[in-house]
Amino acid sequence: MADGKRQGTDRLYRIGELAERAGVSRQVVSTYCMYGLISETDRTPGGQRLFNESVARRIQLIQDLKRRYTLREIGEIFMRDRA
Repeated sequence: MADGKRQGTDRLYRIGELAERAGVSRQVVSTYCMYGLISETDRTPGGQRLFNESVARRIQLIQDLKRRYTLREIGEIFMRDRA
């Protein structure tokens, strides 16, 4: 069920909940989505984006990497790790 409740064992967060959990603003979450650094896990029936806990951890990683790299460079690092 895609309603912000548990789906399997992974809780899903709406964008505001995710931002609060990760310690960033909603705008930061939207920016990371726009750059392709994170992606939604699911959507509610009304179309709201939902994210799981691994996305919150990835945001923390991005925040750490931002001390040394631009968002574009972080995206390139993530792409290299996929290959």
